[in-house]
Amino acid sequence: MSNAISRQAGLVSIGDNVVDHYVDQRVYYPGGNALNVAVLARRFGLGDVAYVGLIGDDEEGSHVHSCLVAEGLSDTYLRQAKGETGKATVNIVDGDRVFIGSNEGGVRKRLMLRMDVDDIDLISRLGHVHSSCFSYIEPELPRIRAVSRELSFDFSTERDHEYLAAICPLVTLAFFSGSDLSDGETDAFIREIHTFGATAVCVTQGERGAVFSEGGRVTRQGIVQAKLVDTMGAGDAFIAGLLAARINGASLEPALAHAAASAAKACEWPGAFGHPHPAE
Repeated sequence: MSNAISRQAGLVSIGDNVVDHYVDQRVYYPGGNALNVAVLARRFGLGDVAYVGLIGDDEEGSHVHSCLVAEGLSDTYLRQAKGETGKATVNIVDGDRVFIGSNEGGVRKRLMLRMDVDDIDLISRLGHVHSSCFSYIEPELPRIRAVSRELSFDFSTERDHEYLAAICPLVTLAFFSGSDLSDGETDAFIREIHTFGATAVCVTQGERGAVFSEGGRVTRQGIVQAKLVDTMGAGDAFIAGLLAARINGASLEPALAHAAASAAKACEWPGAFGHPHPAE
């Protein structure tokens, strides 16, 4: 009998989870880039999705755990440790999120997530991995990349050249938030990220849509209009929609259109993917 690992097309999202505490509403929602991408990729059409992460032993961690399961994802790869779950404090002003502060990931920053043999086996089977600059997972990225087919990474607004030079060579698809960049600055920034080693680059720009670059080809994607409730997680929804479509075999233009529609849909519910919990 062969000992080869059976591969299939799926997504492993590794890293950050938080609760987003809306102080004006006295409620919190589950969130965090890696968790959002896992949950939303499943919502937006990807059948095989797993989440690997770490929560604290507090009420917020219990809520994250229950929401993960409620969304149809396994808790097999979810760790719990003594301490606080990641928390971000936000207000909503005219439908847009305004971050006030955070506990910098809580227990996740103190302990840092490390891959075990079961995680590596999962990555080898599903093939596609997503993580983020908020996940404190950088030391593990070489191991992850060695057994994955693709690695996408959300750099958010990170522009530090030393950091980019270290991480980009490992990344097949680099995501950035770039609402502050002009069109010319965006094009120059994308070229720079390619020189750092990223195979494909996607810059999301809020109401201006997104710019995707791969293989010398630059594609611009406009937004889809939405009935705005809350923009929290819209960028993560774009990532999730794009990854779901690409892993399912879509070509670039349909994948980007699906991503834009996914981002619009995420603006029509509260929080990154719903599940409110009363906050004291």
